Amino acid sequence: MDKASLQERTSRYFNRLVKNDLRIENAFLMLHSDKYDIHINMAESRSGTPSPFQPYYVASVGKLFTAVLIAILSEHKLVSFDDYIVDYLDDEVIRRLHVYKGKDYSREIKIKHLLNHTSGLQDYFSDKPKKGSRMLNILLEEPSRRWTPAEVVRWSKENLNSHFPPGKRFHYSDTGYHLLGLIVEKITSRQFHEALTVHIFRPLGMSHSNLLQYSEPDRKSGLPVSACYVGDKNIINYASLSIDYAGGGIVSTSDDLLKFMSGLTHFSIIRRETFDKMKDWAKLFPGVDYGYGVMNIRGTPIIMPRKYSSWGNAGSTGSFMFYHPRLDLYLMGSLNRYGYHRKAFRLMFKCIDIFSRCERN
Repeated sequence: MDKASLQERTSRYFNRLVKNDLRIENAFLMLHSDKYDIHINMAESRSGTPSPFQPYYVASVGKLFTAVLIAILSEHKLVSFDDYIVDYLDDEVIRRLHVYKGKDYSREIKIKHLLNHTSGLQDYFSDKPKKGSRMLNILLEEPSRRWTPAEVVRWSKENLNSHFPPGKRFHYSDTGYHLLGLIVEKITSRQFHEALTVHIFRPLGMSHSNLLQYSEPDRKSGLPVSACYVGDKNIINYASLSIDYAGGGIVSTSDDLLKFMSGLTHFSIIRRETFDKMKDWAKLFPGVDYGYGVMNIRGTPIIMPRKYSSWGNAGSTGSFMFYHPRLDLYLMGSLNRYGYHRKAFRLMFKCIDIFSRCERN
């Protein structure tokens, strides 16, 4: 492995990506491999001197944390992936939660359906309402409005349609992950952010991680949370971002995300057999499957070359956290702009290309 060449090529590409896209204000990238003794941690910004140790909003990458939290509770025999959610949620939450073609399926939803987005429930963030504004517009128009998880679920029920009976197909649902957060709170008798801290952040030494708008990290880095943009608006301090909760509200650093992914790959946070159960794949889109909070990029002829096979999760703000088993390579970072998830995947694939070429030298 030509380490100097890897560092130089990766840095040059990352710098060019940010400088050539005037919509990217700041970005983070980490590559790490124990096998090749590689650790590259970078930050780029259009102004100022960025720090690779700055915390940033990870968006839907946080769904893997929620799923692992459920998995930890399952190992303690406090819950099962096959349990029905009606056993854990209040009647007010369950009432007419999932009505499809006149039939109420609310009591037929299992925890596993929420985890791999096969419940058929609405997605409060992306689905088009029956009337009125989308949630993203409400978030931007009412930045000081603080949402509780129950309020988000109620808004979802009242304004959106369900899509199919539980277990039949795939439809991405942030609403489902709100329900998982409420289930965690019911089981642990803790608020969701407290459960994250007790069961994941502290055991893994993730002292710079917290749930945005809900908690503070155990140890502040002294650096502000990185700006994150929707259009020309930096939303990172919007109270309305409280809508993300268990579906993606985590703020973390690349170093902390590496601790989490390393904990998963070395089975120090959950057992191998538990992680294997999380690989209950549903098709997200061609070449990418979705299990319990985990995306799986698999080889598919023409569409997805096998060399990119990896697993982890990604967010709509261009955030990503993946592990490439063949290369023993961790990739994480963010472009901190809503709608940049595809560009983030291209960045990740380019890094795999660069790493693979250096591996052969």
